[in-house]
Parts: sequence; C-alpha cells; structure tokens
Amino acid sequence: MIRLTAVAMAGLVLTGCASFSQDGGFDSVDKLTKDRIGQSPSYQRSADQADSAATRVAELLKQPLTADAAVEVALLNNKELQASYADLGIAEADLVRAGRLANPSFTFGRLSGNGVVEIDRAVVFNVLGLLTMPLAKQVEQRRFEQAQLQAAYESVGAAAEARKAFFEAVAAQQLVGYYAQVKAAADASNDLAKRMVLAGNFSKLAQMREQSFYSDAVTNLAKARHQAVAAREALVRALGLSGEQLDVKLPDRLPDLPAAPAEPKDAEQTAMDKRLDVLMAKRSTEATAKSLGLSKATRFVNVLHMGYQNKSATGEALSQGYEIELELPIFDFGSARVARAEATYMQSMNRTAAVAIKARSEVRESYSAYRTSYDVAKHFRDEVVPLRKRISEENLLRYNGMLASVFDLLSDSKDQVTGVVGAVEALRDYWLAETNLQTAVTGRSPSGGSGVGAAKATESSQSGGH
Repeated sequence: MIRLTAVAMAGLVLTGCASFSQDGGFDSVDKLTKDRIGQSPSYQRSADQADSAATRVAELLKQPLTADAAVEVALLNNKELQASYADLGIAEADLVRAGRLANPSFTFGRLSGNGVVEIDRAVVFNVLGLLTMPLAKQVEQRRFEQAQLQAAYESVGAAAEARKAFFEAVAAQQLVGYYAQVKAAADASNDLAKRMVLAGNFSKLAQMREQSFYSDAVTNLAKARHQAVAAREALVRALGLSGEQLDVKLPDRLPDLPAAPAEPKDAEQTAMDKRLDVLMAKRSTEATAKSLGLSKATRFVNVLHMGYQNKSATGEALSQGYEIELELPIFDFGSARVARAEATYMQSMNRTAAVAIKARSEVRESYSAYRTSYDVAKHFRDEVVPLRKRISEENLLRYNGMLASVFDLLSDSKDQVTGVVGAVEALRDYWLAETNLQTAVTGRSPSGGSGVGAAKATESSQSGGH
C-alpha cells in the first residue's frame, strides 16, 4: 500500500506540473515570423483581440495600400491564417495531456446468494504511463515546437502571398491606363483613316491596317481590364477582405526600382539556418528519434496497470490486497512496432535531406531570377523608355516642320506606350522576384506548399510507437 500510495502521489505531482502557457506558445511564433518578414502575426483568441485587429485593418485601408500595409492587413485579417493557428492550441493540449497521468480506473463488483453478499472493489493506476511520462512529454514537446514552426511557416507564406498579390494588382491597374491610351490613339487613327479614304487621300489597304490595329487595341484593353479585376480579387483573397473593405485603394504606380540590386551573402547557408521548412524537417527527425526511443522502452511491456483492491463478504473480515494487469508478449513481442519506428526514422532522415537540397536549389534559382528581372527593369528604365521618348520628340519636330504626317505621330505614340507597358511589366516582375528571393532565403519555398510533409514521419512514428 505504501508503494501504491507513492506511485499515486508521484502521478499527482507530475499532473500538477502540466499546465497551459499564458501565450499558448505564440510568442515563439511571433519571434520566428518577425525575424523573417519584419512584422508580427496576430492570433486572435478573444472578441477583444478580434475587434482590435478589425480597427487596425480599417485604419490601414483608409489610405492607399502599400506592400508593407498589405502584409499587415493579411496577418490581421486572413481567416485561413487564423484557422491554421488553432493547430498550435491542439499541439499544446496534447503536450499538457502527455504530462498528466491517465485517470485511475475504479471497479466494483457485487455478488449475492444464500444470504451472503460479496463485494469487490479496486482502484487501478496505469503504472507504465507514469514510467514513460518523461519520454512521452519530450515527444509531445517536440511536436509542439513543430506546430510553432508550422504556424510561423504559414504566417510567412501569407505575407509573401499578400506582397505578390499587391504588386500584381497595382501593375494590372497601371497597365489598364496605358492600354486605354493605346486604344484612344488607335481610335483616333482609325477615324482619321476612314475620313481620308472618303476624301480619296488614303488607300483602302492603309485604312484596313489602321482598323486592324484598332481592333487589337480594343481586345487588349478588354483583356487588361479583366486581368485587373482578377488581380484585385486575388489581393482581396490574400488579405481576407469583405464587405466595405472591398473598396481598397491602390497606388497609381509600382514602387521605383532600387538604385542597386541586393547582394545576399552566404544565402544558401542562411537558408539552412533560417528557412522554416528546413527547421521543421530537422525537428521532425529529432522527434522521430525520440519516438523510436519510446517504442523500444515499451517493446515488451506495452500495458501495465497496478492498483489497490479490497474484498468484503457478509459475516467475514475485510480482505485487502493489490492487483496487477500485464499484457503478455505471447503473440507480439513488439518487433513490428520497433521496425516500423526505425523505418519511419530513416524516412524522416531522407525527407530532411531532400528538403535541404531543394532549399539550396531554390535559393540559387530565386537569386538568378532576381538579378535577371532587375537588369531587365533597369534596361527599360534607363534605355528603352528614354529612347522612346527621344524618338517621340524627334517625330514631333518633324511633324511641326511638315516632314512627317499625323499617322507617323500616331504610330510613334503607339510604340511609345508599348515600351512603357514593357517597363511596367518588367518592374512588376522585379518586385515579384524580390519577394520570392527573400522568402526562399529566410522563410520557405517560394512555390508554396503546406510545409507538413516532413512532419508526417513524426506523426506516423508516434501512432505506432506507444
């Protein structure tokens, strides 16, 4: 009885130590996210927090949106992101449960006959659960840390999606304006061509060429308007906007190209140290190894219960004792469970290596895309657009000197706007590539993904290791 009491008291002590944290583990998520994107996520677990977030979103949407403001709105307002944070609470609940002894079971039996009543009573504790509790807590602790990394991973992904959607929407809106100019020039050229044909001063072939260009301009403008709507709706989804929030204001043009491109140092090593999918894969392998240790600890003894028992019968003295319930390894010696855990560990190791190889490759590819897009955008800014402008000025001088026709001016205007459209697209591609590079180096794969692939090994190992 003394030993049983000691076991029960130890269980109570351990149970008292297992409790929920005040921040729910979100402080770590906040730090991981802020270190990578410079902004803090927001986990709204109460009505007051939700109201505060809504107020801040309303303030941000009063002014024309910026890339940083778009990221902040997404972190505050994206409901899918808020839903993903619930996994953190689930993981913490599992951790707390792992630190608490399973409830004891109470059995009661009553037999009567021939004037005799026999009563059996027993209180049984899961002794093996108590013995393996420290290792089980370590496993759940690593799973909780994995959930924190996953929450930060989702936050970084939401921020990157918001930035890219912002640049896409601004560029699409800007292009609508330029395509409208092309259409206006084509409209004027087509109308003038029709008049000159009627006056007999223009060939039918030349007039049909102007009409063909006008038709193309109308088509391009319609496509550009739809693309602007599609890009705006993608931004709405990324920011989680609805109702009155849909009237979000966008700036008239994209941000200017930086004076010089960034030159990240030791980008591949930085990715190995800071990328969340790499860290998640490493933690997954560590957790799998811990789970393998638990599997070996419970290989032969998988179920062990011990408890106090007494028995009383009519006219007889009270009988007391203890009861032990043990699963006998007659048919299953635990070898299958251990083999499964070992195979899962090797699977996790290989997944971690695959994630690291992919991360290094994506950093190199993202940097190449970044430098290429910077050089192209700089070429448009410094060469193409100024050259188009000088040509336009020269044609205007020729027209004033009666050395060029009005159709020469209209044709030049169309070429100039086409060059500006190319410059806008090149600048948009630069900002998208810049976002992808930053994400690839410090956050996650620019191509997206859930980030949970490497964690499957941990879950599989735990499901077969207890």
